[in-house]
Amino acid sequence: MSEPNNTAKPEPGSGDEALRVAAERAEHTRARNLPQFDDMPIPADTANLRLGPELHERCLALLPLVGVWRGEGEVTYPSLDRDYRYGQQITFAHDGRPFLYYEARSWLLDESGGVIRPAAREVGWWRPQEDDTIELLLTHATGIVEIFYGRPRSQTSWELATDIVMRTATAKEVNAAQRLYGLVDGGDLAYVEERAMVGQSMQPHTSARLRRVVG
Repeated sequence: MSEPNNTAKPEPGSGDEALRVAAERAEHTRARNLPQFDDMPIPADTANLRLGPELHERCLALLPLVGVWRGEGEVTYPSLDRDYRYGQQITFAHDGRPFLYYEARSWLLDESGGVIRPAAREVGWWRPQEDDTIELLLTHATGIVEIFYGRPRSQTSWELATDIVMRTATAKEVNAAQRLYGLVDGGDLAYVEERAMVGQSMQPHTSARLRRVVG
């Protein structure tokens, strides 16, 4: 899987140092969590491993992802007139069952970092299996639904690729995608994504580096 320019690629093998730094930074994030409703008759989602239900044992391979992450990235593709910067917040949360809830919200940025407008949104479920396979169900606000399969590459990196892509009649053509997530120096979460769409072969599309803000 190739890598977009100007992005830190997740580095397998740096997990111990990344976890140590993440623990230090948790001094500022450990008390934060998702908004909670006290009148729910079932366990609420939590993005903070110190609060709420225990993480299901099948999700232990995804434990470093649990939290809320925020940062910036870059989107590029031959169908775009130029590269664009974007801000993004990603949430990984759970309710004690063997899956993670996932949500990503993005916003376009101008050259000075100012917000232009809301951008891509996606929600889904990371479903780790007993054989270490990860199933990812992902729905985009643009009318695209994807099923990814993958597995951990190390204790702090995960790679996935689409098995099925479905789209509504009004959605743009998307045929396949690949993603690589990982913790990088300083405990940040970085990812790179490749896509095959609008008549183009698989090639770099988005990349970002995000800092933990919850968990």
